[in-house]
Amino acid sequence: MIKNFLGIILVLFSLSAFADEVEKWGMFELVIPGFTEGNPFIGIDLTAEFTDGERIFTPEGFYDGNGIFKIRFMPDKEGLWTYKTHSNRKELDNIKGRFTCTPPSEGNHGPVRIRDQYHFGYADGTAFYPFGTTIYEWVFQTQETRRQTLETLQSSPFNKVRFLLVPPYSEKYVSGPLKLTDFPFEGTSKETWNFSRFNVDFWQHFESCLQQILDLGIEADIILFRPYDDGKWGFDTMDDATNDRFTRYAVARLAAFRNVWWSLANENSFLDYFTEDDWDRLFKIVRDKDPYDHLRSIHNAGLIYDYTKPWVTHVSLQYYNVVRAFGASALVRDIYRKAVVNDEINYEGDIASRWGQLSGEEMGYRFWLAYTGGTYATHGEAFEHPSEINWISEGGVLRGQSPSRIAFLRQIIENAPPGGWDTIDHYYLRNVIGKHAHCYLYYFGKEKIKQWEFALPDEGLKDGMQFKVDLIDTWNMTITPVKEIFTMEKLDRYQFIDSRKRSVRLPGKPYMAMRIQRIDTGDKNE
Repeated sequence: MIKNFLGIILVLFSLSAFADEVEKWGMFELVIPGFTEGNPFIGIDLTAEFTDGERIFTPEGFYDGNGIFKIRFMPDKEGLWTYKTHSNRKELDNIKGRFTCTPPSEGNHGPVRIRDQYHFGYADGTAFYPFGTTIYEWVFQTQETRRQTLETLQSSPFNKVRFLLVPPYSEKYVSGPLKLTDFPFEGTSKETWNFSRFNVDFWQHFESCLQQILDLGIEADIILFRPYDDGKWGFDTMDDATNDRFTRYAVARLAAFRNVWWSLANENSFLDYFTEDDWDRLFKIVRDKDPYDHLRSIHNAGLIYDYTKPWVTHVSLQYYNVVRAFGASALVRDIYRKAVVNDEINYEGDIASRWGQLSGEEMGYRFWLAYTGGTYATHGEAFEHPSEINWISEGGVLRGQSPSRIAFLRQIIENAPPGGWDTIDHYYLRNVIGKHAHCYLYYFGKEKIKQWEFALPDEGLKDGMQFKVDLIDTWNMTITPVKEIFTMEKLDRYQFIDSRKRSVRLPGKPYMAMRIQRIDTGDKNE
């Protein structure tokens, strides 16, 4: 009996001593040798229950080729985790094990969540302010172009990228950098696709690109479906069963990457074979099969999906008029009562298409209107170039004037007051964000203001509070302190003004902003 007891202790010690270690919000991958006969992509039920003793997560597994099945899991709590598989195949069923979740490494803040209804933040509580860009097809380019894209992103202001899971139809991909065999399904053409079997080489390549984005600390807004096919490849006309299986497979493979955001589609209303009910069904699949509740949205075209539905976490909007007028961003936010990302506001560039002709000034202006309207925005760039490599499509290098100005804006936005930015007013006082009685950020846009009466909304203010002012030239990227100190005095039930009735002098040119910060020694949070 003593011998058996010692044996049990030795086994337990061995399991503990040699247990795998995975950092918090990292990826644990269970690899299970299985079988190759038949079609391992169809009719195989495989999940695992992961538990920390209090909660249970049940991610789905997937077939990764060569007889190998995998289940991936992203732990969100330090300590010991155990798991047990469940399957309708004996070879995959009742596999048990454990691993230890260690503290997160530097720069690992976990997945991004909704924060305070209208904003974003990492799982560890760190604020996240999305500054996005669009590189739809970068995954499908040559190794050299992908390397160049990653180098560009590393030195850019962008911390979120939007890109396609499946390439659009293009003649260049028939004979160019992407072979027809490099698609999510096995086959070589529309006539030979086998929609019941996934091409694991394609998915492994996509995952390697996703990991490279993660290594840069950038969020990946992955677009599952797109309309850019015209029936030539058939990925926009798959039946419901195939669409559902494709969605589940994508979630099973990719959800354990902490930087994933789900975009159900790009320009969804251009997908003629999809109905509103189809999108509802696919949203529910993503929600139900993703154990980590990654962010979910859909990008619109002519018709706007109902973003108020409970499975939509935030608004992903293509509607550039929202970022062309004061108050429009706040109005959209008030309609949906959710965080809003203006994911397509047209693109800086010089191409023939109207959507790719913004000047750097106009792109910067739209970004400032979005952020001082309490929402967020995504950049894009489309310039004619002899290389025929365009940032919005292939990636490569940035050529526009707006990225440096967006970087300047990001520095200002990330230097937020305690608790982040609140909307102050957008209908009477231009676009204003800040914290009442603490700080204010005004944006004047294209107006050429020469003088601004120092008057603030009365919420939280008291007589005698003092403020300093910085003038911000958003185009030339300068911040100039104003010498005067402004002291508050009650004017009426709505406003306080400077006690000496002074005004702030401005240079009378467009794209100016003004930052007002409290400096007296009182309680700045009162």
